[in-house]
Amino acid sequence: MKCDLLIKGGKIFTAEESFKCDIAIKNDKIIAIGKNLPSREAKRVINAQGKYVIPGGIDVHVHFELPFCGTVSADDFYTGTKAAACGGVTTVIDFATQDTKRGLLAGIEARRKIADPKVCVDYSLHASIIRWTERTPLEISEAITYGVPTFKMFMIYEEEGWQSDDAALFSALELSDLFNFRLMVHAESERVMKLLINHYLKQKKSVGAYGHTLSRPNFIEAEAIQRAITWTAVTGGRLYIVHMSTSEGTDLVKTAQAEGVNVLAETCPQYLLLQDDVFKDKKTGHLYATCPQIKKKEDNMRLWLGIMDGEISVVSTDTCTFTKKQKALWKGDFTKIPYGLPGVETLIPLLYTYGVCEGRITMNRLVEVVSTNPAKIMGMYPQKGSLMIGTDADITIFDPKKTTIIDYKRLATNCDWSPYQGWKVKGFPEYTILRGNVIVDNGEFCGSKGFGKFIQRKLTL
Repeated sequence: MKCDLLIKGGKIFTAEESFKCDIAIKNDKIIAIGKNLPSREAKRVINAQGKYVIPGGIDVHVHFELPFCGTVSADDFYTGTKAAACGGVTTVIDFATQDTKRGLLAGIEARRKIADPKVCVDYSLHASIIRWTERTPLEISEAITYGVPTFKMFMIYEEEGWQSDDAALFSALELSDLFNFRLMVHAESERVMKLLINHYLKQKKSVGAYGHTLSRPNFIEAEAIQRAITWTAVTGGRLYIVHMSTSEGTDLVKTAQAEGVNVLAETCPQYLLLQDDVFKDKKTGHLYATCPQIKKKEDNMRLWLGIMDGEISVVSTDTCTFTKKQKALWKGDFTKIPYGLPGVETLIPLLYTYGVCEGRITMNRLVEVVSTNPAKIMGMYPQKGSLMIGTDADITIFDPKKTTIIDYKRLATNCDWSPYQGWKVKGFPEYTILRGNVIVDNGEFCGSKGFGKFIQRKLTL
């Protein structure tokens, strides 16, 4: 069999099944899957005996080169997508903010000019709506035609000019089914949160970074999720809750789904694995600030259950990298910490180690929430997120037994610390393959800047 690349003898996992087979790749596509495929005419053979072979990861929530809190996130589209590749992620989706004068499409095109020359993996964009006018429905239609059928709205960030009020949310949800798009919502109740923030700011010297937790109790997220679900139920819209962090939010989503409301949700590794007592460390607590913030162990447990039971459909990272110097901009005021963590590079190893290896989820479910579901929900399936003949050969191969110690000095991300520093993990890829091209070889990045392609998407769910 003539092919460019042959993966021999690995154990293949999809969202539905697992089996030992070979995979043949030619001209960027999978051309054959079967046992004992002949290797004599393959240009290259990768011996995957004893290894796991899965579809490349898809992180649908990243923020590269994001201007925020008076600085810009430290991972640009090059270092961020290089880190993605090193973590077995072959597609990412970032965000393009609406140009308030020229519209959503102008924002998308401006973002592409920054990303296209730098990306090492394939990528797409969500369009962030920050101003709702009579023209916005037309702007949405233009973006959908362009290949961007997912839109984000914020229930917070009023001072930054990003917040959408209930009327705008309601209007977008009304259109979402008619226009065939999905509305992604950052759900936190800002007005009450501001009252609490102002209260704890008076105690900022004593509470330190833990003020970030005290001012954002779980009901801040839960009330906003409930409101968004209510508008979705009334309008018949299509809702997607980003970075859900609470047990209460998960319960609300489960109930809504059982009642037939079209709501999906994602969570992130930080909400599965970290607890808010990290903020109590006076030297390093501020480094962990995210929005929404890390919660408690009972929230970790409920979110894991939500992944296993299906009410959480996707695990993304909300990667937004800031260095120690950038995080130090807080100067003791917990409201001024640049919110965000590095995460795209460690997504799959953390989920494999603390999900699969500890019996919380199966390998099939891991593939489902980091690859297949993201592709289906975001309009890229089966070209992405699958291992099928004729689809893009986006593949990650790792040794399920090999242990690695997470050390920021050895990671590709442009960050001088890691929230998981010193953690023992399994599942770091030995090979990452993008459209049939090996971009991580024996654990070393060998891809190139600008090799990634922009993916035009169309929703089918």
